[in-house]
Amino acid sequence: MEKMFNVGKIVNTHGLMGEVRVISRTDFAEERYQKGSKLYLFRKEATTPEELIIKSHRKHKNFDLLTFEGFTNINQVENMKEGLLKVKESELGELEENAFYYHEIIGCAVYTTDGTLIGKITEILSPGANDVWVVKPEKGKEIYLPYIEDVVKEVDPAESRVVIELVEGLLD
Repeated sequence: MEKMFNVGKIVNTHGLMGEVRVISRTDFAEERYQKGSKLYLFRKEATTPEELIIKSHRKHKNFDLLTFEGFTNINQVENMKEGLLKVKESELGELEENAFYYHEIIGCAVYTTDGTLIGKITEILSPGANDVWVVKPEKGKEIYLPYIEDVVKEVDPAESRVVIELVEGLLD
């Protein structure tokens, strides 16, 4: 089976017309959730994915609200709760230079420009103007790296390696 990547998690239903609330795990929500796009639902207890076609998408607070073709009421989507929405690797598309998919970054080892290992990237946050990469060192608390030119100097997903410039206050 082709490799698949998580783009969201269904956390609840919304209203009575078959809409679901999704916590998005993609930085390409507009592309992933556009009408006619294909996603694969991995229900909590199921062993095989279910193909879904997006009928509608809108934003509401911190959620993406989706409806799927063939699902028109709450009773049909109630059992989708806790399900993961995924996309096939072949459907990812090309990125511009210095842009990366989350799955390419999460798990990368982070080194300083002098070669010191800082830790591994465990999560990516998208709070505003730039992403923030969460780095877990072997000891101590998490470090929050802003994905900006002044800090991130080199990203090599093939080698699972990121090189950063330590700026004042970054490790405090």
